Amino acid sequence: MTKPDPEIIKAAVASQRDMVEAFFARLAERSRAEPGITRDTYGEGENWGHRVLLEHGQRTGLHVRTDAAANTYVTLFGRDRTAPRILMGSHLDSVPHGGNFDGAAGVLAGLVAIAVLQDLDVKPACDITAMGIRAEESVWFEVSYIGSRGALGTLPEDALDAKRIDTGRTLSEHIAACGGRPQQLQDRERELDPAAIRAFIEVHIEQAPSLLEAGYPIAICTGIPGNFRYPNVCIVGRHDHVGTPRRFRRDAAMAAVAFANDLDRRWAQLEAAGTPLAITFGRFHTDAGLHGMTTVPGEFHFSLDVRAYDPALLDQIEGQIPAVIQRIEAERKVTFDLGKRAAAPVGVIDPAIAMAMTATAERLGIRSMPLGSPASHDSAAFAAAGVPTCMLFVRNEHGSHNPKEHMEIDDFLDACAVLTQWVVDNAS
Repeated sequence: MTKPDPEIIKAAVASQRDMVEAFFARLAERSRAEPGITRDTYGEGENWGHRVLLEHGQRTGLHVRTDAAANTYVTLFGRDRTAPRILMGSHLDSVPHGGNFDGAAGVLAGLVAIAVLQDLDVKPACDITAMGIRAEESVWFEVSYIGSRGALGTLPEDALDAKRIDTGRTLSEHIAACGGRPQQLQDRERELDPAAIRAFIEVHIEQAPSLLEAGYPIAICTGIPGNFRYPNVCIVGRHDHVGTPRRFRRDAAMAAVAFANDLDRRWAQLEAAGTPLAITFGRFHTDAGLHGMTTVPGEFHFSLDVRAYDPALLDQIEGQIPAVIQRIEAERKVTFDLGKRAAAPVGVIDPAIAMAMTATAERLGIRSMPLGSPASHDSAAFAAAGVPTCMLFVRNEHGSHNPKEHMEIDDFLDACAVLTQWVVDNAS
C-alpha cells in the first residue's frame, strides 16, 4: 500500500472540519442542561451520544455494533480481519452541567481518522475502530471505567450492584434499560481481547490550562494517575448544644477538618519534594437535616480521592490513613466509617507509541509537548489490561467538568492529523 504524503494527510484532516462541527452540534442538541451539557451515564443523555455515533457509522458505510456494556463500535474493515485492530476512542457521558468536548472529542477523532482513510482510499491491513465508551465519569455510580472495564472483562465484582446517585437504581438495571446485557458482564464475558488490539489511542481535551500556558496546541501524554477512593465516608460523634465546653464535645465536623488538614499537610510535603500527587475532598458536609448554627455537628460526610502516578506512593498514603483515623478518634471521641473503597490502576503509556506520536507531530509541523495527565481516563483501563496505550491532549482554555470548556477546532484537527498519520503508518 502506498502511503499518502503527510501534507496530503493534513489537508484531508482539515477537510473534515464541517463534519466535526456538525457532529459536536448534533451531540449538544439533546444533551443541553443549562448551564452546560449533561449526558448522564446509562441515561437519556449518554444514549443520545451513542445514537449520534451509531447513525454516523451507518451513514458512512461502516460496520456498527454494540456490546454487553452497551459500548458502541464503528469499524472500517482491514484487509486481514484476524490481525490485531487499532482501537481509538473515549467516553460519551459527562458530569452534570459539564462541557461538550470532554470525552466526545476522542470518539470524534477516531471517526476523523477513519473518514480520511476512506477519502484517500487507504486500505488498512487491520480493522480500524472508533469506540464510544460508556460510563467513564464515576460521579454517577461512583465506579471508575465501567464501559471500558466491562468490555475488557475487568469490571469489579460488586460494580453491577452500585446505585446511580440520582435514581437509586442499580447499574445492572440501567445497563439493561439501555440495551446492554448485564448478566454477560456478571459472567465476565468480554468483548475485547487485549491480545487482539494493536493499540488503544485516546484523544482528550486537557483538563488543566497547562497547554494554554505553554503555548502548545497538543501534548503527548506521559502517564495517567491511578487512584484510591472512599466515596462515602461518615464520621459519627454526638449532636450537642452550641454552648457545650470543648472537653465534652464529640464534634464530627472538627474531626473531619483534622483529617483533611493532616492529609493536606502530607501532600504539601510531598509536593515540595517534587512528588506529583493530588488529594481531593469533593464532598465535605454536615447532615443537612440536622445541622444548624447552634448545634455541634454529631455527623459529618465526605468523599476522598487520592491519585498519583506511582502505585507505591498510593499504597504509602493509604497505609498511613488508619493511624491518622485512630489518633483523631481518640482525640475527638468520634468514630470513622470509611464505607466502600474504590480504586483504579496507574495508566502506563506505551513509550514506543508516545515517541512515534512525538516524531509524527514534528513531521507534520505541529508543535507538541510531553504532559502527564492530571485526570483519570479509560486509557488506564486498557493499559492495565496489557493493551499498548497512548493519549493525545488538546489545548482547552477553561479546564473541564464545567460548561466553559473551550477547544479550538484547529487544535483538535492538529491532534486528529497526528492520530491519522500514526494510524496510516501503523496500519499498512
